[in-house]
Amino acid sequence: MRKPQASRRTVLRGAVMLGVGTAVGGGALFTTGIAHAEVPTPEIMDCDGWGAKEPSGELNQLTDNPNKILVHHTQSANVDDTSQQAAIDIAREIQHWHMDENGWSDSGQHFTISRGGYVLEGRHTSLKHLTDGSGMVQGAHAPGQNTSAIGIENQGTYFEVEPPAELWTSLVNFCAYTCQQYGIAATEIYGHRDYVDTDCPGDVLYNKIPQLREEVQKVLDGS
Repeated sequence: MRKPQASRRTVLRGAVMLGVGTAVGGGALFTTGIAHAEVPTPEIMDCDGWGAKEPSGELNQLTDNPNKILVHHTQSANVDDTSQQAAIDIAREIQHWHMDENGWSDSGQHFTISRGGYVLEGRHTSLKHLTDGSGMVQGAHAPGQNTSAIGIENQGTYFEVEPPAELWTSLVNFCAYTCQQYGIAATEIYGHRDYVDTDCPGDVLYNKIPQLREEVQKVLDGS
């Protein structure tokens, strides 16, 4: 995001995912382990993999598990370039906006999903906690919920258009994996506007939250 807005937390953008054993610029990449076989393990690029800067300050590590997932949209352009490299470039811009312009200690969201379906760790240590299924790093994506909700940014603006199929599929699978790892019920997936006075995640994406819960539950059920 660039600058905080009255009706929106701020503008975020981007996300990336790499295949197993691949890294960008020599950065480390790892994928999360399978806690329960019924949910496939998503491929996720960690912060080192996309060349994130180190946090400017200490991040608050929490021992309590999150109890919900909050869905956001970046409110950025619905770009046609859905390549991996484009997602990497955007991920770096997000961190620049959050740290250098907003004055935050790191990217505010825990994870981001690009329009091409790539999944990226946002805030440092988010992926380690998710892998372990234990605790979380305090986020900066939703005042009042940063110590209890995993924030997932979805690249694009969804007031009038549907999210791309690649993004939607990744969102469903990633939410299912997150629910499995933390023992979160599929019914505990919400839109940003459910807790904050904002238009995020856009009318179209927000209206798809019930469908998201249903599809996540199907993945959790192994169907």
